[in-house]
Amino acid sequence: MYQLILAEVKNHIGYITINRPNQLNALNKETIAELHAALDAFNQDSSVGAIILTGSGEKAFVAGADIKEFADFTISQGGELAVTGQTTLFDFIENLSTPVIAAVNGFALGGGLELAMAAHIRIASSNARMGLPEVSLGVIPGYGGTQRLPQLIGKGKANEIIFTAGMLKADEALQWGLVNHVVEQTELMTKCEEIAQKILANSPMAIAAAIRSVNAGFQDGVNGYETEIESFAQCFGTKEFVEGTTAFLEKRKANFRG
Repeated sequence: MYQLILAEVKNHIGYITINRPNQLNALNKETIAELHAALDAFNQDSSVGAIILTGSGEKAFVAGADIKEFADFTISQGGELAVTGQTTLFDFIENLSTPVIAAVNGFALGGGLELAMAAHIRIASSNARMGLPEVSLGVIPGYGGTQRLPQLIGKGKANEIIFTAGMLKADEALQWGLVNHVVEQTELMTKCEEIAQKILANSPMAIAAAIRSVNAGFQDGVNGYETEIESFAQCFGTKEFVEGTTAFLEKRKANFRG
């Protein structure tokens, strides 16, 4: 079905692996399109409660965009590249109602770091290296990097990373709040699955509402508090709210997927 990625479901978790190891899993148009298709399919599958996204091999999550694909682009082609990429993949992931965990298993540079930042949670292996080196190529991050990096680590630190085209080691990324956890590479998927299983124990509807509400706080012209109130209120009209509160009062575990 897919040529450049691997996708499977196990124990209610969707696994997506970018499978271009000889290109260090670099993103090209086809890979972006396949990632969109797989993410969309998992998001529409009610049995999938969390998605883990990673790269093949032990060197790279995604080492960047495929530069040879756009090295001769014009201004209008560059604009179209950014619009299409952001809409098809990066914004799409951020607004997905199923949580996406990025398992950053090596280099996450340029579009690779932008991909990880679009995910809801980031776990890095100790050998991971992260950065936005675009200015060294005479261009800037075009898949949301100038927006999401300051949101995650603050404006001053983001400016330093972007302006110097520098790379962060995994422990620095953890210290700066760019990733949630750092583990040895052999433990990376186990840690991601551990978090995914905790997510699976909770209400899918409520998690989707929480994603929507958190994201609203970062959108221009949107009142995040109002979105939260509206989403909070809508929860009261769902079967999952009835199950969750009933289970609490009956002192049993809620069964949201039964």
